Amino acid sequence: MIAFLDRFRKPSVLLLTGMVLGGLILLGGRAGVEYTSTDKYCDQTCHAHPEATQTWIKSPHFSTKSGVVAHCTDCHLPAGGASFYTEKARLGSQDIYGQLFKNAAKIDWQAKQSLEHAATFTYDSACIKCHQNLFSAGLSKKGVDGHLHYQRSQARMRCINCHLHTGHFRGKQEAAGEDVAEKDEHELDSTFPMSPQGFRNYTEAIPGSDVKIRMVAIQGGTFQMGSPTSEAYRAADEGPVHTVKVSPFWMERVEVSWREYEVYLAERGSKTRARDSANPAAADAVTGPTPPYGSPDQGWGRGSRPAITMTHFAATKYCEWLSSVTGKKYRLPTEAEWEYAARAGTNHPYFFDGDPGRFTRRRWLNSILGVRTAPLASFAWYQEDSASKTHSAEGTKPNPWGLVNMLGNVREFCQDWYAPDTYAQEAAAGETVDPRGPATGKEHVIRGGSYRSDAADLRSAARDHTRTDDWLLTDPQIPKSVWWYSDCTDVGFRVVREP
Repeated sequence: MIAFLDRFRKPSVLLLTGMVLGGLILLGGRAGVEYTSTDKYCDQTCHAHPEATQTWIKSPHFSTKSGVVAHCTDCHLPAGGASFYTEKARLGSQDIYGQLFKNAAKIDWQAKQSLEHAATFTYDSACIKCHQNLFSAGLSKKGVDGHLHYQRSQARMRCINCHLHTGHFRGKQEAAGEDVAEKDEHELDSTFPMSPQGFRNYTEAIPGSDVKIRMVAIQGGTFQMGSPTSEAYRAADEGPVHTVKVSPFWMERVEVSWREYEVYLAERGSKTRARDSANPAAADAVTGPTPPYGSPDQGWGRGSRPAITMTHFAATKYCEWLSSVTGKKYRLPTEAEWEYAARAGTNHPYFFDGDPGRFTRRRWLNSILGVRTAPLASFAWYQEDSASKTHSAEGTKPNPWGLVNMLGNVREFCQDWYAPDTYAQEAAAGETVDPRGPATGKEHVIRGGSYRSDAADLRSAARDHTRTDDWLLTDPQIPKSVWWYSDCTDVGFRVVREP
């Protein structure tokens, strides 16, 4: 027996044994990788999403003209190399964790369809493996422009930026302009409050249309602008807290809706897609708003939903147009006016008594105990209740001054240029009267949070700003449009009027 064992201690035998075992391990590992990469395995083991397989079968990647089926791993793993195995291990670990510790019925699958989530499990190398010719026969002019732009911007762009919904069928989109399921309930509001001082709310009928907008009279006053250092989840640009005096003004009760904005587009919009000039003013004088690439409402419907994807420049031009047809001075709100109206006489993080720490998903304890949604959900469409899309503003309660959706639904343009030290400059000057922000800048202030926002970003003092270069990333036009942000779906605006 000892002699028999001694034979296996010889280097040559040990090497051969190691090679055989290694080969068996490699073969077993390969077989395991192949098996766990099949559509059947994905469907039975990984697809916690209740509609993943059926939406894939209905998609263009399954029912192709050539009959070639794109399988799960063809899109959701890199096209070979070491990254194939590392990503497979990463995604497999996530799937195992989800199966063991998550309740699939409570996952917001609509939110998982957003670009931010989809970008974590789709890969350009997988797309290019199948679509090696980006300029195939029959490609539309829009497609040619888009792919040329992709080639010029590959360091910042990915295929999924433009083809987010290609791999899974999302159903028939709502026809542009249709919103028959929703009522514009503010037309029926007979209890709309009025100021006893005679500075009254009023309804503005847009000439040449049946569209009306409701304007709320905001009495002037003094308030503490910004957030104290003790406020949870505050950012450095929200301070220091400083005293601001605001003159009276009117503010639109809800965000500018598609119904309103389309009156402007119908009257001033360009009938053809003219190239925008590098000079925005010249572009407006020559062409007016040009049509956007794609559907600006994202297929969610228009009507009383807030208008989105227009640029800050386009929003200011809308205000100028509204002023010209009504004879009243309309414009975007200043940042001070916006926060004053959002606070509605309060000094809490929100205009109601609520703790951001209970509402936010950024608090690790909430991932275990769950986030609190009441009463915030009754006032705002946000990450927890929006199903990752915009809604008619009238589906939520107004703040104490009668303004609806100052928090959530869509973020809102202000007329001010953005600077992180704006408040420091204003605080140094003492009490400020009707501040208008920096004299110049590159980006503009936006406020209020959106349907995509965490509760912490819905605080009255939370500041944000435009990101023009990022929001025009997938616009292939040269120069890029001054009218539409191709990559921003959660910013709109409301108008104010000066006395």
